[in-house]
Amino acid sequence: MTYILPADMGQRPVTIVGAGTLGRRIAAVYAAGGADVHIQDTSEQQLDACRRFVTDNVERVQTLLDVHPSRGAGDISLYRELAEAVRGAWMVVESVPEDLELKRRVIGELDRLSEADAIVASNSSSLPTSKMLPDVEHRWRVLNTHYQQPPELNAVELMSCGETDEGIIPGLMSTLPGFGLVPFWVRRESDGFILNRIWASIKRECLMVVEEGVATPDDVDAMWMIFAGAGIPPFRLMDRVGLDVVLAIEEHYASVRPALPAGPRELLRGFLDRGWLGVKSGRGFYDYG
Repeated sequence: MTYILPADMGQRPVTIVGAGTLGRRIAAVYAAGGADVHIQDTSEQQLDACRRFVTDNVERVQTLLDVHPSRGAGDISLYRELAEAVRGAWMVVESVPEDLELKRRVIGELDRLSEADAIVASNSSSLPTSKMLPDVEHRWRVLNTHYQQPPELNAVELMSCGETDEGIIPGLMSTLPGFGLVPFWVRRESDGFILNRIWASIKRECLMVVEEGVATPDDVDAMWMIFAGAGIPPFRLMDRVGLDVVLAIEEHYASVRPALPAGPRELLRGFLDRGWLGVKSGRGFYDYG
């Protein structure tokens, strides 16, 4: 039977495990969207800092994300004990440090302690939840929900653990926008998810350009501001340039960097074989009529 989000989720809290930099930002988003939020951490200092952050920023978050729930902002409750923090929650999100053994232990405890119908989510930025399952009995309810840096960066990547019930990701895709979040479905398991993989490549080339003496950090940043400020996304830009030109450029890079993977060039050749060159042919990654 396909999972359906609890009918009473509007009256139930969201629990965030870990009150650090990202945990408190996630908490602020859900509180701003009207949900009561339980926050658990073993550090009293972190919990106090989290409460201050949410209290000081909840109105700003509502403005940034354009969420104005009729009931107003949700309440924040702080917990040292995990069992108390997860009680009643419809979703529990771990936001503990990026350590696989720690996350395995925490996800196992959350599966054991959470309500029977609760979603159990990891916020890992690079570790798939398929690697966190040794102590998990109810694997159908586990997935990655990788938050960027809300509220300004409000994208959330959703990725199955490999055994996630088929109703959970579509349910979250339809629910999270109500909190001002923009969800993206990661279609297959991937170390690093979507944006982090793309950013890793950009970051690496930036470092190489500077290390090789091609440019200074100031020049790289100034050119990036011009490029990013135009707001043209990557696949739209490739279509504008022409996929035949993009392929020729990639072939040149491959000739001087033999270790580059062949998959991207194979993808482009498939488009060219169908006559899809981008804007100039009326069809590329997008259809231009």
